[in-house]
Amino acid sequence: MTRTNTATQSPTDKIVTSEQQLRALYGEAEDLALRKSLDHIDKHARAFIAASPFVVIATMDRDGHGDASPRGDAPGFVETVDRHHLLLPDRPGNNRLDSMLNLLENPSVGMLFLIPGIRESLRVSGTARIIHDQDMLARHAVDGKVPKSGLLIRVEEMFLHCAKALMRSKLWKPETWPEKGVIASPGRIWSDHINDGVDADELDRSLERNMPKNLY
Repeated sequence: MTRTNTATQSPTDKIVTSEQQLRALYGEAEDLALRKSLDHIDKHARAFIAASPFVVIATMDRDGHGDASPRGDAPGFVETVDRHHLLLPDRPGNNRLDSMLNLLENPSVGMLFLIPGIRESLRVSGTARIIHDQDMLARHAVDGKVPKSGLLIRVEEMFLHCAKALMRSKLWKPETWPEKGVIASPGRIWSDHINDGVDADELDRSLERNMPKNLY
């Protein structure tokens, strides 16, 4: 039997460390891909954001540790304040505050807006500040509950991202969606991760009872 010399097959042997190596693999960006980038919110981006019920927000602390967090609400929950600013109201969560703590150290932010059934996505990058301006936040009250704070984001780059990722993933095709049992229940997962005797079934029941009551 032939034995493979694993000492010569470390995955670190083929790490890309320069733009020159990247360009050798992929070539130059297409002119259209470069020219589609804007430094402001145009009418098409405004319409996309107004129709989007879901955005992923990416932040990073001062040491470069990254985090990506989902945000969702009724379509248009992210307000276009003007051509250069967005307002993302903060809704109740688990109070880890990962994104906000990162932004206190590093204001850079990336956002990916999605619309169900639309294959393209909208990418936004810029800088964000945490605000607690009650006049601005009051516009986003739900059932009389005003958000405690929000992110005021200055848009520095914005462009429509092509459909390839969503086409490959078939994200919006229900016939490709797996059964719920493909992963364990949230209660089971958290119980195993916490690993201190938390009852998984009771945790699932608690989530079902309480989460709908604490959305706003």
